[in-house]
Amino acid sequence: MMSPLRLVYLALAVWGAVHPLYHSLPWLRAEGWSIDALGAAWRADPFAYAMGWELMIAALALSVWVVAEVSVRRNWLALVVLPVTAAVGVGCALPLYLFLRTRPV
Repeated sequence: MMSPLRLVYLALAVWGAVHPLYHSLPWLRAEGWSIDALGAAWRADPFAYAMGWELMIAALALSVWVVAEVSVRRNWLALVVLPVTAAVGVGCALPLYLFLRTRPV
């Protein structure tokens, strides 16, 4: 049986995957999977640009933390968070990492 805290982390990871995709899929369908269009959207205004950098810095910090902790704790399953960070985002990857980190190893 999972602890209530682990269930909260798991629910946040699912929400962090589904909710952003729900809002970004219409844009992706309209614009296509163009890296140039995504970069242009990030630079559309100062707030979007700042939030883009905020997310990139958070993703980098999470990735460094995961690698550092995996090297100490030997919780190799936690490395799955790295591709999740790149493909889905920090909103899913951080609670997923906390979920994996709180399991017995």
